[in-house]
Amino acid sequence: MFELQAYLKARAALIERALSNTVGTHDGLESRLFEAMRYSLLDGGKRLRPILALASCEAVGGPIDDALNYACALEMIHTYSLIHDDLPIMDNDDLRHGKPTNHKVYGDAIATLAGDALVTDAFAAVARLPFAKKHPEVVLEVIAELSDAAGSRGMVSGQVIDLLGEGRTMNLEQIEYLHSKKTGALFTASVVGGARLGGATSLQLDALSKYARALGLCFQVVDDLLDVEASTEQMGKRTNKDQAAGKNTYPALMGIEQSRALAHHLEGRAQTALLPFDDRAEPLRAIASFVVERKH
Repeated sequence: MFELQAYLKARAALIERALSNTVGTHDGLESRLFEAMRYSLLDGGKRLRPILALASCEAVGGPIDDALNYACALEMIHTYSLIHDDLPIMDNDDLRHGKPTNHKVYGDAIATLAGDALVTDAFAAVARLPFAKKHPEVVLEVIAELSDAAGSRGMVSGQVIDLLGEGRTMNLEQIEYLHSKKTGALFTASVVGGARLGGATSLQLDALSKYARALGLCFQVVDDLLDVEASTEQMGKRTNKDQAAGKNTYPALMGIEQSRALAHHLEGRAQTALLPFDDRAEPLRAIASFVVERKH
């Protein structure tokens, strides 16, 4: 039987070491910047996006070393987005992963610049992938897809739609569109990018893209549910904030039970997308089950 928790722990430790090497310490006048970057980057989060990249690389028969730099880049981009989301001009949060948010420790200006540095340095990490010289066309495609996922075609536009939608009720189709960008785009880049670096065929990429889209939306539905049902201590961040901010969430539109049913439906779609794969995709299957059942 596949032991997901042991797998997640081992992969998270691998990624943690790689992240520490990618964003090192600095003794110069700008040392405060590097300290702020590492404060949020090395705080022991779930590392789900980089783990998905490595698992997808494995699922198509690739060595995970070929995707490790890419996995680091994904976590750097995710961390930048959290630092910026927490700022007073955005969600104004003071707790993240159970400790003070970056701007509470380093101030708004340094926190903003730490996020800027992380997202910029992430693309340098991808460019330094081990086989970039042998397969430059693959790396260029991965960089383009990651840029789309993180920028104005993906996560950033999703954040804008979310902000502009506060206090205005969206329908289900609009909420799905919002979260396909704000949350789902980086999930898709994680899975598809990892698989591409592992040598995936076009058919495998298509199937894994379907898996990732369903998984990303499932993650968001569960996240919305946890904001309503979980405690601040469980989540390591302030809960019950979405309703207070007038945000569009699945529970607000559909109710608790229908949202939970939707999460299980999306998990089923993710599992179905993996049917063409053999046992090497077992981590991806287990992660889908984990996402729908998670408690934090």
